[in-house]
Amino acid sequence: MKKSCTRFAMVCAFLSLSTSVTAQQLWPDLPQPIKNGISAQADNIVYVGLGAAGQSFYAMDTASSHPQWQKLADFIGPVTDQATAAAINGKIYIFSGSGKATVTDKSPIIFDSVYVYDINNNTWSKQNTRTPVGLLGSSAYPLNQTEIAIFGGYNKQQFDQYLHAVSTIDKQANPQKWQQTVTDFMERAPESYQWNQAIQIYHTDTNSWSTKGNSPYLANCGAALVGDKDRITLISGEIKPGLRTPIVKTVTIKGDDVNWQSLAPLPDAANGQLQEGVAGAYAGTNQGSLIVAGGANFVGARAKAEQGHWFAHDGLRKHWSDDIYTYHGDKWALASTKLPQGLAYGASFSTPAGVLMVGGENAQGQPQAKVYLLRYEQSDVRIID
Repeated sequence: MKKSCTRFAMVCAFLSLSTSVTAQQLWPDLPQPIKNGISAQADNIVYVGLGAAGQSFYAMDTASSHPQWQKLADFIGPVTDQATAAAINGKIYIFSGSGKATVTDKSPIIFDSVYVYDINNNTWSKQNTRTPVGLLGSSAYPLNQTEIAIFGGYNKQQFDQYLHAVSTIDKQANPQKWQQTVTDFMERAPESYQWNQAIQIYHTDTNSWSTKGNSPYLANCGAALVGDKDRITLISGEIKPGLRTPIVKTVTIKGDDVNWQSLAPLPDAANGQLQEGVAGAYAGTNQGSLIVAGGANFVGARAKAEQGHWFAHDGLRKHWSDDIYTYHGDKWALASTKLPQGLAYGASFSTPAGVLMVGGENAQGQPQAKVYLLRYEQSDVRIID
């Protein structure tokens, strides 16, 4: 996609510079904090936006000797969280997400919309289609020049009903009713949520949908995705609200041939603490190694679930991880290096220089603008600001 890079440069010539690289910083921070946004990569160009950034959308050429963020045309849809996106053939497709269709709505919904950003023209449009299932929290990957594969996603009908109920009950006037509504929704087994189990395929050339079979694993959302041609690795994520899984799996898709395999799960912590798994982790590859960093979970939830308590995160505090894991030679290792702080729900990209971490959320729930590079060095990870 060398043409896309050239056209991108032409577009950027007409755009204002959003930030500059300081002498102390190789990778510039975002012009504004972003969490629960979208991300996509086309050649050396990485794109992030939406989520906590509203309609804002940015790009950066990671191959530049002086990489800088450039502000692109604003998104034309409603503000959306946890949408998924993929770049393909000069365009970026954005699927689903959650938010209020209009600012006056009492409760958010899961969107079934598809928007397109045209890299060549720096313009947005809305596709005349609807997602066949809810794709909030899903992970997308371009299989080829016309097909995008999407994994996971919340059940739209169930989640819309739940969000409407908790948004319209006066929590202060009816605390018991509000709490019972939450408990009734949260204390169910994972299968009852009916999250998307199928590999959903969006055909960009025909604006149509199909599937390529179902995952043999529990459907999950918030998984980190790392792709290598036709082989896709899905790392951890949640299997129901508040409950994560340490499972790591790969799927290889060649035409209609789909092959699922398990990798070793994320290892237990160095102190022997049970691995909860993480949602919203950062992940990518560098020097032939898979790097997984950050993510969020509820420590103790997995043990409660294994005892049959499905409202597993009830009474537990959310934890933002600062751990970094590497997978090399078919083995996981916990890196001695830790992130500067616990982070989750940002963007990550594999580049020749390393795995680029962009934005996210910290332990106070605040969106971040920081950008770091994770480089695999001598069986460990180096963090570069």
